[in-house]
Amino acid sequence: SKNRCKWAGEDPLYCKYHDDEWGVPLHDDQMLFEFLILEGAQAGLSWITVLRKRENYRKAFDNFDPNIIVNYSEEKIAELLQNEGIIRNKLKVRAAIKNAKAFLMIQKEYGSFDKYIWSFTNGKTMVNQWKTLSEIPVSTAESEAMSKALKKRGFTFVGPTICYAFMQATGMVNDHTTDCFKYKKQKNCP
Repeated sequence: SKNRCKWAGEDPLYCKYHDDEWGVPLHDDQMLFEFLILEGAQAGLSWITVLRKRENYRKAFDNFDPNIIVNYSEEKIAELLQNEGIIRNKLKVRAAIKNAKAFLMIQKEYGSFDKYIWSFTNGKTMVNQWKTLSEIPVSTAESEAMSKALKKRGFTFVGPTICYAFMQATGMVNDHTTDCFKYKKQKNCP
């Protein structure tokens, strides 16, 4: 069996996510938006909870298309708050709409959200060398700068810890522990 980061545990869904997605540099705007919304939805909960609801989120939130989400009506919000397949938190649901608007503004200004968001790591994956999970910080100077900038642009549910989790998930930082089989694989990514 493969040696993984300890947080992946034994859950097949978690292992697949760890092996196929977490820490892989992501440059697709719609996927970046999906992670931004899901990381925000995770606030105060465990990531596995969100991961188990991810497909429901994709259905409920029109595959995370910001162009559709930005136009959600009060009726749609009410419908989402009745949807047991997602985290039914009014602030988090409204944040998705608010964030879609801010996201589209950044796309318009920079040509892509990818170009903007990756500027916080100078377009490169920051490679860390953590031996254990306990060494991994919950936020960094970069995630604090990102959080501040996103909030200034109208985003919500983008605190420094959420931003750092987003950076880890999207490969802006490589936080696989050094004993993990993905560490060396991701080390040389652009």
